[in-house]
Amino acid sequence: MLRSLYSGISGLRAEQTMLDVTSNNIANVNTVGFKSSTVQFEDALSQMVSAAGLATSAKAGTNPNQVGLGVRVAGVTTNLTQGSQTTTGNNLDALISGDGYFVTTAGSQTLYTRNGSFHWDSEGRLSTADGSLVQGWPAVNGSVATGSKPTTLTLPSGTVAPAKATTTASLTGNLPSDAVAGTTFDRDITVFAADGTPRQLTASFTAGAAGAWNYAIDDHNGGTATGALGTGGAAVTGTTTATVGGIAIDLSKLSGFAGLSTTAFATQDGNAAGTLLSVAMGGDGTLTGTFSNGATVAIARLAIGTFTNPEGLAKAGNSSLTQTLNSGGVRLGTAGADGYGSVVSGALEASNVDLSQEFTNLIVAQRGFQANARIITTSDEILQELTQLKR
Repeated sequence: MLRSLYSGISGLRAEQTMLDVTSNNIANVNTVGFKSSTVQFEDALSQMVSAAGLATSAKAGTNPNQVGLGVRVAGVTTNLTQGSQTTTGNNLDALISGDGYFVTTAGSQTLYTRNGSFHWDSEGRLSTADGSLVQGWPAVNGSVATGSKPTTLTLPSGTVAPAKATTTASLTGNLPSDAVAGTTFDRDITVFAADGTPRQLTASFTAGAAGAWNYAIDDHNGGTATGALGTGGAAVTGTTTATVGGIAIDLSKLSGFAGLSTTAFATQDGNAAGTLLSVAMGGDGTLTGTFSNGATVAIARLAIGTFTNPEGLAKAGNSSLTQTLNSGGVRLGTAGADGYGSVVSGALEASNVDLSQEFTNLIVAQRGFQANARIITTSDEILQELTQLKR
């Protein structure tokens, strides 16, 4: 009889745990990257009343007689199903589509999270809403090496895109094959020295006889290149490459049809220094800066961590997780690689809490609690009857 009291008490404790877990799930229905939990019950140790009996030729075997001693919580498992995508429009918000966790640090502790709501702090460090520092690999001259240990991603104050000297340029368009001899025109383009100093590059064209064109290209720094072109079709002939002031100029894309004069400089590969305008995140976790000189340069790349048993991670608060003995060691990699999810910029992962299921669990836990409470009151009534046997 007293066993029933303790069984009822164990049931109350177990159902209370289920209520606690369910309530926490509902409370985090709008928490970014939250993963709901489920309680698993198991029966407690059973008391042996009589052991199993061996069958003989004269008597059948008997089964063991046991009385259960209640219930206990076997574990609280995490549902790792991915939450829905919520678009925010913020370039620094990130969602991992697939497996993996963002890697962060708080002091000396390494943490992992699915909450990709990032921002730059006052020191230019990429951080989470709770102040943890996002880890990854910084770029060096626009190139990211991911083989080393990840570090805190920092955007240095006054970040600039370095100047680049112009080494190539090209002309396109049409030189009219029917132009009157002596016709001239100039075409200009701005080119840059290694320190970003701009200067003009001028190509002067003069029509000759029978559709021929002479050109002179001046870099306004003492350098000049000259040559002659023949027209009369889809491609000009003659000296179609020129070098002046260290700049290789391609004229092979010019055409020589009659009636059109559309020649112009098309490209040059130099630029002045530029200041950072904005930062965007790509699907592979690369942070790319857009600069005032038109350059787009890789700044850093996020580190992504995966685990053999992600259910073994321990919740550390602030939407973060920590590695445990049963999670396995972290495997660091990059988004988009085999075994790692891809990054969706401008979006966050919503909580995967299913409210309909959680409210059903609330009802189940409530009824289970009531039933176990009835066990205790019934046992108490029987004890009361015993105490009143002698009056």
